[in-house]
Amino acid sequence: MLHASGTAPTPALHAIDLAAERGERPLFRQLDFALHPGEILHVRGRNGAGKTTLLRVLCGLTRPVAGRVCWYGSDVRATDTEFAGSFSYLGHHNGLKDELTAEENVLFGHRLNGGHIALKKVQDLLERIGLGAYTDLPIKVLSQGQKRRVALARVLLQGRPLWILDEPYTALDVQVIDLVLEALQNHLGQGGMVVLTTHQTIEVGVPVKTLNLGAAQC
Repeated sequence: MLHASGTAPTPALHAIDLAAERGERPLFRQLDFALHPGEILHVRGRNGAGKTTLLRVLCGLTRPVAGRVCWYGSDVRATDTEFAGSFSYLGHHNGLKDELTAEENVLFGHRLNGGHIALKKVQDLLERIGLGAYTDLPIKVLSQGQKRRVALARVLLQGRPLWILDEPYTALDVQVIDLVLEALQNHLGQGGMVVLTTHQTIEVGVPVKTLNLGAAQC
């Protein structure tokens, strides 16, 4: 889509000539992609191709060997605070506090970033994802699947425009996967954006951009 001036709109998220290594082994190089509001990017590739590394680069957790990541035209390293408040990240590790309950973990995540959310809203979502009977238990006694649900609930309730999700369906049952797909569809419909890795089929009602990492990028 072009603006009235005939120029293309500035991408919300723009990776420019990215390169990354693990040890001395190249993972990818000269990697470019752009994401606009309402778009989803599915990062694919064999194990070890650099999918997790790419997501960590986008979040600023890993420094690329070359290239840069821009948020609405500005290098994220120059606007670190602003960009940090614009995305939610779900990695392989759930990032939960073992001694806190499910409710407390979600609420703590909001308050840590200067936000606020009603307890009832947290309770309602935890109930929908099958954790209504476990909300007052410390995270350390929950199963891996239950912990994953809590971590996802935190992302879904943060209300940030960009979701960066690394294998979000790990340890989830079909019912919860369907709920996550519904949340993704709603997020995209409201102008949100998603970058994710998954081996699952993605059906969210909009075209899915695909980025294949592999030997061709190395």
